[in-house]
Amino acid sequence: MNIEKVKRLLKEKEGIQLEFKEAKSKLPSNLYESVCAMLNRKGGDILLGVKDDGSVTGIDKDKVEALKKDLVNLSNNPEKLNPTFVLFPQEYMIEDKMIIHISIPLSSQVHQSNKVIYDRSNDGDFKITDPIQISNLVLSKGNYYTENEVFPHFKYEDFDPETFEKARQLIARQDVNHPWISLTNEQMLKRAGLWRKDSQTMEEGYTLAAILLFAKEELVRQILPYYKVDLIVRKDDLLRYDDRDYIECNLIDAFDRIMAFVKKHLPDNFYLEDTSRLSLRSKIFREIAANVLVHREYRNANPTIMVIYKDRVEVQNANNPKGEGELSPDNFVPFSKNPFIAKFFVQLGHVDELGSGIVNVNKYIPFYAPGRKPHFIEGEVFKTIIPVGRTVEEGGQLDGVMGGVIGGVIGGVIAGVIDNLTERQIEILKIIAANNKITYKELSEKLSINASAVGKHIDALKEKGAIKRDGETRGKWIILIDLL
Repeated sequence: MNIEKVKRLLKEKEGIQLEFKEAKSKLPSNLYESVCAMLNRKGGDILLGVKDDGSVTGIDKDKVEALKKDLVNLSNNPEKLNPTFVLFPQEYMIEDKMIIHISIPLSSQVHQSNKVIYDRSNDGDFKITDPIQISNLVLSKGNYYTENEVFPHFKYEDFDPETFEKARQLIARQDVNHPWISLTNEQMLKRAGLWRKDSQTMEEGYTLAAILLFAKEELVRQILPYYKVDLIVRKDDLLRYDDRDYIECNLIDAFDRIMAFVKKHLPDNFYLEDTSRLSLRSKIFREIAANVLVHREYRNANPTIMVIYKDRVEVQNANNPKGEGELSPDNFVPFSKNPFIAKFFVQLGHVDELGSGIVNVNKYIPFYAPGRKPHFIEGEVFKTIIPVGRTVEEGGQLDGVMGGVIGGVIGGVIAGVIDNLTERQIEILKIIAANNKITYKELSEKLSINASAVGKHIDALKEKGAIKRDGETRGKWIILIDLL
């Protein structure tokens, strides 16, 4: 979630999907009652460091990291939350005060906190003790979420040990102290909610979500013979294809193969965000890859299909729709089709949080394909269209400049020129792309280096055939390399 959305939440009133809690130096005693209730009901957002009326009181700045760590650890404690559901808290600075945001999806299982089931209404959290109410809640989950289906005859030996190792490495990159890292593989599966008891048959076993995440490829095909991700390139041969990859493996490996295929066939632009140089292709298509895997309806026989054309990428995915029509960051309500798979992808670092896909893609597309927009269309088959556009006009001037400073710059470059450029020279090209009449003095000021150093970089760029000068005092710079 970005800070703008947090600010919008602060203007709303508490309700069934929004809770404010004060927390100066420790977590509120009733926090996990609210977490449990939201998991059971509709999901929602909890903001710590905020009074009931939405006014920000803040968290002690030297306690923020400790509270975040406690949140992760306690959500992994079956005494606090059972089944466990590891949370992913984010900190934000509001009015010079620190707050913590917790995004909570609607879960596909029924949770307890301290052995009590909680539900949620507009008035807050309440205990459920009536057997009929509990039964209705269990049935509402089972009738919708197929990721919870139990396979009692599936054994631990049927999982792929290499995938566990890959998962551990990815989790450690996000948090070296993550509570799952110290667990055995079997313990991790249970803590991740991937082992459960079927409420109707009373049989225990690994869930469909566990199989999809970790099973060996031949077993995935046996259990879900219609699950497949078909990756196709149709740039020249529109009737058949230029290249193809057919994926039937577990979701962790499938994510890597989708990203490798995208990297092979799509151009990349680089984007300067704060002081970090980011790959726009990776930022956009990691969201697309994660969405098609996390939000697919796996009991639907329609395959996932991604087709890469010259000017766009079209994706269609089997879906269990909650509505109809086109979605945008302003009109959609995040809803996880497979909450436990989604949660695991968050821990791997493949997903930021529920609903981040549409927000992030819309954020970065203006730099990747200026003047064009993505489309997300909800229906029985979920359709996504991502534009792929050249970011230069004739003459080498970068379009889509926002606020006078362009972030997306220097992607695929002809003749491999980019390989010979330094980071500083790439930064100079970024600035020139945004303002082709910039002077040596202005470059010096922007880069915080002296004019002599600027001159050396400019000379090097000229020698490498990257730029030239048209005119002198009132002339302009022309970028000679092809920016995609």
